[in-house]
Amino acid sequence: MSVLVYIDHAEGKVKKASLEALCYAAKYAETQGSQVTALVLGSISDTVLASLSNYGATAVWHDSNSAFDGFDSGAYTKAIAAAATQAKATVVVLSHNSNGKAIAPRLSARLKAGLVAGAIALPNTSNGEFVVQKSVFSGKAFAFYKITTPIKIVSVNPNAFAINKTEGSATVSAFNSGVSAADIKIKVLSVEKQSGDTVPLPEAELVVSAGRGMKGPENWYLVEDLASALGATTACSRPVADVHWRPHHEHVGQTGITIRPNLYIAIGISGAIQHLAGVNNSKVIVVINKDPEAPFFKAADYGIVGDAFNVLPKLTAAVKAFKAQQH
Repeated sequence: MSVLVYIDHAEGKVKKASLEALCYAAKYAETQGSQVTALVLGSISDTVLASLSNYGATAVWHDSNSAFDGFDSGAYTKAIAAAATQAKATVVVLSHNSNGKAIAPRLSARLKAGLVAGAIALPNTSNGEFVVQKSVFSGKAFAFYKITTPIKIVSVNPNAFAINKTEGSATVSAFNSGVSAADIKIKVLSVEKQSGDTVPLPEAELVVSAGRGMKGPENWYLVEDLASALGATTACSRPVADVHWRPHHEHVGQTGITIRPNLYIAIGISGAIQHLAGVNNSKVIVVINKDPEAPFFKAADYGIVGDAFNVLPKLTAAVKAFKAQQH
């Protein structure tokens, strides 16, 4: 029995969601007395490969084929399936991020393996079963799925499992997945990168979001000031993105980006069901709205009834004062 983990990376760094998946796999493997093989595809430094041992990998396989430097879900699926077969893996783990969502169903079909997408807890293997918990109905309930196939695939929801860094050692080996240029069906013509130093929304642990209650883009500095004080990433509701107050890559919700931060602050957002569907798995939700009947308050852990233009400057000042005391 062994566990294979697909490691996603970008710009020379392993994505946070993949480190979470690796720690998830390592914790599961520990309960089973099995080994964890981390599979990395594409160009990346030897230092980064070796560092995976600190997150639970007991072996690291690397296919340095430059064909993997652009993402093609079909080619990646072929490579991961080849690695799973060679490693005799009974469990394959990957992140439930954008790449993982494209790969996991293909991999399930190729390996004839049962799949649970978006797991939020370790598998329950009591009584010889393999039961995985996930959120359903836009986070309103939990469901438990039993996988009975010989090979099992689990994709782990971002921010659902803590990263646990330890001291470890792993053998780093070259791996030939058998993927060639002919397997690459997608050609990347251009790349537009988001500017700034903030953490991308899917990986952010702290998010400050706002809606039409801010009345216009000229007032967004209040949101940005609070985000800067907290070290958070900014986001917005769909109406704000639709009228171009903020860029579409900041839109969170059912039709935008689904996030699971540790802290989500919603400012001037009513809390329509479409927005809640994308954020209600946040660990802590704080709502700031002058309407005490705003639906979002029903989903909030903490609420402030007040005008954002009065509340935000005071909240930002309080955060800065608290941080100053810590130093």
